[in-house]
Amino acid sequence: MFKAWFGIKLWKRVIGGLVLGLIVGLIFGEAAGVLKPIGDIFINLIKMLVIPLIFTTLVSGVTAMGSVAKLGSIGVKAIGLYLATTAVAITIGLIVGVIFAPGTGVEFVGVEPRPVADAPGVVERLINIIPANPVAALAEGNVLSVIFFAIFFGVGVLLSGDKGKPVGNAIESAADVMLNITHMVMELAPFGVFALIAWVAGTQGGDALLNIFTLVIAVYVACILHITLVYGGMIRVLLNLPLVRFFRGILDAQIVAYSTSSSSATLPVTISCATDNLGLKRSVASSVLPLGATINMDGTALYLGIVALFAAQALGIDLTFSDYLLIGLTATLTSVGAAGIPSASLFLLATVLQVFDVSAEQTALIVGFILPFDRIMDMARTVVNVSGDTAVATTVAKWEGQIDEKVFRTPAVV
Repeated sequence: MFKAWFGIKLWKRVIGGLVLGLIVGLIFGEAAGVLKPIGDIFINLIKMLVIPLIFTTLVSGVTAMGSVAKLGSIGVKAIGLYLATTAVAITIGLIVGVIFAPGTGVEFVGVEPRPVADAPGVVERLINIIPANPVAALAEGNVLSVIFFAIFFGVGVLLSGDKGKPVGNAIESAADVMLNITHMVMELAPFGVFALIAWVAGTQGGDALLNIFTLVIAVYVACILHITLVYGGMIRVLLNLPLVRFFRGILDAQIVAYSTSSSSATLPVTISCATDNLGLKRSVASSVLPLGATINMDGTALYLGIVALFAAQALGIDLTFSDYLLIGLTATLTSVGAAGIPSASLFLLATVLQVFDVSAEQTALIVGFILPFDRIMDMARTVVNVSGDTAVATTVAKWEGQIDEKVFRTPAVV
């Protein structure tokens, strides 16, 4: 029995869990909530891996480059691509928002306003990247600070030459251990996904979605367009690599992203897919992917653009061309470094809506209207984020000669 179970490809088992969870949730409704603890256990297991995996793989990735100059080359290319794809994402979001007009005719009847915290400014975010206490940053799970410290630590190992090699070798061994633990945890994914989807479907079933159906459809259409046109274009046109093979290679990561709504929690799976299925060398996968899980929030930028237009349409505000430009710029900057956890982007709305003078009370009303349904949309935009991380990592790896194309081009055994 166990042999037959493990003989099925993991992504098939996970999709089976997703479909079964959806059916169970719709049939049993809120009673399916009893399954949520199983999903919580799975998410906690993945979260348990994130910080040690980021630190060990990022340090080993930096040391594997062999020189600080190569690290700089990869970093500049990765950040440039992440910012470029984010700008395209907000553009797609605005276009879809104009076409679908999801806020037209919406009335906020019986909606309870939700408090919205002020989003930190860009300068404050940049300052907070530098950890005053690296140990505290590791303990608190501050991903950006951990990335910053890990890069500096790896550079220190490189600059130490032969004296630093024992430390580098030890951390490389630790990274191998963490990747093996990741593979073990991923075997529980079908059960975790089943429980999470059953809970989501049971508590936020189809009837509830009718109230906000157009907005949900607009977000999903924009996400599909961005994944297909932008990431697909990068892989097929820019790199001349097989597109179907790319998407099959990251399917496990996409499904986990969809069920957990957390790009940070999905990171261990993303790294595993990139190295095992796409043939990316660890020097790139272990540096570009953790960076992407933190600063590459294309799904968030896209979503903020659509919701900004939703708010303007619902409140009867006519936007000018300059308003659209400012929304695009603000959403791009706001999304960079947004927390990779469920529904985090919804609370960045205050910054974007200030562009066209939406009051704090109106913003709270909009958040109150959307929040009950946000999980459904967050699942889709997290898939965008994770797909973008791997597309950029693949592009950088190709440019740097850090990809085994034989592995990438090997037809997937479906």
